[in-house]
Amino acid sequence: MYRFLFSSKWLGYLLLAAIFASACVFLGRWQMDRRAETLAEINRVVTNYSATPIPFADAREQFNELDPGMEWTQVELRGTYLSDGQRVVRNRPLNGQPGYEVVVPFRLDSGETVVIDRGWLPIGNDNPGAPDSVPEPPAGDVTAVVRLKHPEPELQRGAPEGQLASIDLAAYAGQLGYPLLTGAYGQLASETPPAAEMPFPFPKPSTEEGTHLSYSLQWFAFGVLMFVGFGYAARQQARNAAIDAEDDGTAESGPRPAGGEHRRRPSPPRKRKKATSEEEEDALLDAQGY
Repeated sequence: MYRFLFSSKWLGYLLLAAIFASACVFLGRWQMDRRAETLAEINRVVTNYSATPIPFADAREQFNELDPGMEWTQVELRGTYLSDGQRVVRNRPLNGQPGYEVVVPFRLDSGETVVIDRGWLPIGNDNPGAPDSVPEPPAGDVTAVVRLKHPEPELQRGAPEGQLASIDLAAYAGQLGYPLLTGAYGQLASETPPAAEMPFPFPKPSTEEGTHLSYSLQWFAFGVLMFVGFGYAARQQARNAAIDAEDDGTAESGPRPAGGEHRRRPSPPRKRKKATSEEEEDALLDAQGY
């Protein structure tokens, strides 16, 4: 009944179903991987974001190479801002609004220098391509609490003087002319004494998981439904073939009378035997009156 499945046409259908299902599995697993990354990020935020700040001495190695599990950890820094090295970073949207971020080198009491991202500024109305004004950091000795962040990769695009295309710490150090710790930078949480004017503070990162799980399950379901559809189509083909075969057999045997009774067919009329020549002559003489 299902021998047609071995035909080239149906084998081609099966191959297409397998390819489609494989693509669905790949996309489903990709969504699961993205969900795992999101859950790891949520765990870091929940664990580190509001934890008690640790001193710079305990976080010194993180500024050389940041452990992913230490991202968002709060660190207390003591030193002074180097305002001459202040830059704004281009193309930094926040809540759907275009703008900039303000980064400033911070010279620690130990003599080492790190970078602090002090906050966000909207695009300017007076000078296209630049904020209207950039708040100055507090002068003198400052105690800053920052959250550790990974440096960003270099972007293959330029930036006007006084601006950066990304928070690429190695490229930033090349502009400044003095060494920076390039394994991490700090996103400002608070500073003492406070500045007279501050950029907008950064919002807390989202801890919502998102839709990765539902999308993953949908892709897996699509892969299964492809084979379900193939099986349904094959069953319908087999049923149609069986009905066609039954109809062909009925046509060959002829129609049956109602009620299922078998009637005898009428026998064909018998052919008369040819009269002999003598009988024909007698009949002819009788007709003539002899």
